[in-house]
Amino acid sequence: MPTTWTLPEASETAVRRLAELIGLKLRAGDTLALHGDLGAGKTTLARALIRAVIGDADAEVPSPTFALVQTYDAPRLGLAHVDLYRLSDEAEALELGLADLAERSAILIEWPERAPSLLGPDRLDILLAEGQAQDRREITVRAAGSWNERLARLREIAQFLDENAIRPETPIAYLQGDASPRAYARLAHDGQPLILMDWPPQPDGPAIKDGQPYSRIAHLAEGTSAFESVAKLLQSGGLVVPEIHAADHARGLMLIGDLGDRVFGSEVAAGSDLETMWAAATDTLVAMRGIDAARVLAWNAGQGSGATIGLYDRGAYEIETTLLPDWYWPLMKGATISNDARAAFDAAWADVLDRICGLDEQTIALRDYHSPNLLFMPERGGAASNTVGLIDFQDALIGHPAFDLVSLLQDARLDVAPDIEDRLYARYVTAVAAREPAFDEGQFRFAYAALGAQRNTKILGIFARLWKRDGKLNYLRHIPRIWRYLERDLAHPDLTQLAGWYDLHFPAGLRARVPSA
Repeated sequence: MPTTWTLPEASETAVRRLAELIGLKLRAGDTLALHGDLGAGKTTLARALIRAVIGDADAEVPSPTFALVQTYDAPRLGLAHVDLYRLSDEAEALELGLADLAERSAILIEWPERAPSLLGPDRLDILLAEGQAQDRREITVRAAGSWNERLARLREIAQFLDENAIRPETPIAYLQGDASPRAYARLAHDGQPLILMDWPPQPDGPAIKDGQPYSRIAHLAEGTSAFESVAKLLQSGGLVVPEIHAADHARGLMLIGDLGDRVFGSEVAAGSDLETMWAAATDTLVAMRGIDAARVLAWNAGQGSGATIGLYDRGAYEIETTLLPDWYWPLMKGATISNDARAAFDAAWADVLDRICGLDEQTIALRDYHSPNLLFMPERGGAASNTVGLIDFQDALIGHPAFDLVSLLQDARLDVAPDIEDRLYARYVTAVAAREPAFDEGQFRFAYAALGAQRNTKILGIFARLWKRDGKLNYLRHIPRIWRYLERDLAHPDLTQLAGWYDLHFPAGLRARVPSA
């Protein structure tokens, strides 16, 4: 049975809300077929949807009645607004070039019954009719193909917003997310900016080791409850995180505070000084050491039914390194890794991972402490650590504090120069040594290099997987940078054996090459 959604006696505000919600899930290749008589409101809905997707509530959106096709470019996808009313023959519709447009655009078609062959498999049929009251519409939305799941999700989101008194006139805008199943939208409630986190429960992937999927072995968060738990723990330590305003963990929906737009990466692109921001983030990590393993375990004990924060154990470190032979090796070499090369890889990492897991310096490790997940908030004033907002921390575990420091100072998305890395590393260890007389800088230096090598190895595999499995090509351009960081890490004298494996199988020329799609 196709998924349907009926809105009886919908006001113009409700029509706009429907358009904004549809816009959140719209993809290139989708067809939206708008059915209804003249004056039923097809153009009104199309105009609201186009404005929502292009992000301009006041944009001029002319009717395509005479032009037949109006196209729009948006950062996320293109749109083509089509009106077939004046066509006398379906063959004329085939000359509009919609098949080519569909490769990069979503197609909105008014009077689709005049050219049914244009309707794609991933489609919403939206039927509009005049309602009983003046200026009201009867709307029925019926899904086909992949829209069945998406439309069902939009109904859940709409119900969640209603339950939390988000008024229909409140605009909802798509917000670019990350390389994950999570999606985001920006809205406001009583003048307060909020973020809608849309994270539907995910099925486990295939078992890959000891009957468990990758996500379980790597201890990846499985739902919104993990985000809330970590947020509250970080907040209790004086760190800046989004407030939790509403949560439905069973459905995977949250309303959280909006920390703004000053993400580190975009700030650097706009000309802000990298070292100033990274220094503030380094000071934040010094402050985060106050949330040590004992404190996390005590927090877990008081969580009740909430999500607890686990241990970054050997199994997690190990399964993450295997992303390189599993995904990056075949991408670069065009064949699966040999048994001998795989055995040598595992052996080279074994002693390193054993030593990492034997280190007793443990705190909360956010695991993705880098530019996409850090916001610069100098307007807050006070200590530098008070000017850094944290997001995307739901995968946090109890781990070594060097992991987050090397994640920051060897940022996967942009270049951190070696001299800046050295200065901020020194800033961190100097501050920690002043606070903690027993701090062992030699052990920390090893952990920094070893965990940097582990993380950069993992990232090479992740970026290869994002291309091969998910079709996300833009991550490949970062690979030469990851190799530069990895070379810095492998230069540590205690990682000589490990470095030998990389030197043998990935010589300099191969490291510098960006894989071709």
